[in-house]
Amino acid sequence: MASVSAPEFWTDLYARGGDGWELGQPAPPLVDFVERTPPPLGRVAVPGCGRGHDVRFLARHGYDPVGFDFSPAALHAARALARPEGVRAAFVERDIFSLGRDFANAFDGLWEYTCFCAIDPARRAEYVRVMATILRPGGWLLACFYPLRRRSAGPPFPVTPSEVRRRFAPAFRIERTLAPRSAPRRQSQEWMVLLRRTC
Repeated sequence: MASVSAPEFWTDLYARGGDGWELGQPAPPLVDFVERTPPPLGRVAVPGCGRGHDVRFLARHGYDPVGFDFSPAALHAARALARPEGVRAAFVERDIFSLGRDFANAFDGLWEYTCFCAIDPARRAEYVRVMATILRPGGWLLACFYPLRRRSAGPPFPVTPSEVRRRFAPAFRIERTLAPRSAPRRQSQEWMVLLRRTC
């Protein structure tokens, strides 16, 4: 079996209906945040965008989003869903760990949801470095971390608030934390954070 760091792993899950993370709609935590306290408009990266529900939502709310995923199956579905809506949303097939080469300081904001928990935990520090690289100084990173539980063979791999605080400092400063309105099967397993790139 391919590792979580290979596109084949995820493409296989899509092909056999193993995409248990799929909500079929924009993530409730993102919807609430954008509708109540929207971050500044601008170009927004969505790493691990899957079928692009959150990307399309951001586009409908005036953002200029770019969804990244390395599964061709996910992006094919994302583009097919976006087409009839006529939204201004881009989808790019890319390994997120390579984004720093071509997208340094390219984004005003970033939405993180079920990407951090899906990557190999040994690459989390690398993930944070890449996200800091693609965000402009002062840019915002809105994240909903999941799952807040002790153990899991993964993916999704568990995450804790203390790990988030440790890994994202000093490149990011936490501005707000909140308990989000989660999808039913994710109740009490999510922690939402608004961070700002500091350097």
